[in-house]
Amino acid sequence: MASVKEKPSLTIVRQLKATPEKVWRALTQPEAIKQWMGPSDEYKVSVAETDVRVGGRYHIGLQSPDGEMHDVGGVYREVVPNQKLVYTWAWKTTPERESLVTIALRAVDGSTELTLTHGQFFDAEARDRHNKGWQGTLARLDKFLA
Repeated sequence: MASVKEKPSLTIVRQLKATPEKVWRALTQPEAIKQWMGPSDEYKVSVAETDVRVGGRYHIGLQSPDGEMHDVGGVYREVVPNQKLVYTWAWKTTPERESLVTIALRAVDGSTELTLTHGQFFDAEARDRHNKGWQGTLARLDKFLA
């Protein structure tokens, strides 16, 4: 009997000092995304395009401190305003390694609990790199919302 190998995933939970509506806008509006996306302040977003609807696409272009461009994009699979956003995630350089991001928002005492689950990674190394990137990115989101 063949076994199915489970693909690596990660989950990060953050408390953000903002309403779910404000967090939602930061996650979905291109001008907001340009302010916080990227693993550190040294990364600059040159392109942020969103069509936030089921079947709509997004594209984000990040420039790293050494000038290298990193392009990521995908398709929105589930859109529940102020509550849940699910989308595919694929780097332009490795489109065959598509993974899936789920962001759930929950109001908690005037703030928002954000749960990010990024799954279906190609391997554990890719998961670990993305975990590091998401930790920095979510710290920047928190700072942007403050």
